[in-house]
Amino acid sequence: MNEQTPPSLDVWLAEAKREADAAGVGMYLCHNGVVRSFSRDGRLVSGMDLAVDHGRLAEILSTTRLMDGVSIVRVWVNEGHLEVGDDIMYVMVGGDIRDNVFEALSALVRMIKTEVVTETEQRPEQ
Repeated sequence: MNEQTPPSLDVWLAEAKREADAAGVGMYLCHNGVVRSFSRDGRLVSGMDLAVDHGRLAEILSTTRLMDGVSIVRVWVNEGHLEVGDDIMYVMVGGDIRDNVFEALSALVRMIKTEVVTETEQRPEQ
């Protein structure tokens, strides 16, 4: 199990609601990616090694904050060896209306998965 402590979504929401631009937020969406016991192609997974490009993550966060209607963005990405059930990432986006927030969260998670993290799945010993 990885030793990094994930954030509390309750704390993130409380902090976001106290920020200056929170008055214009009509929706918060949160995503919690977790290591599952099978890959997209159905093969068994016993864990994964996860590396993070922190520079690219910072760029993507800046870009996301410029999207229409987005006021608040929080991201935490785990790193190192992860076991099945461990958290991969927590992402929160707050913004004006549902369409803008859904689009921003979807784009942000997709960019993290394709441009920020490198996942090496571990297979169970046969």
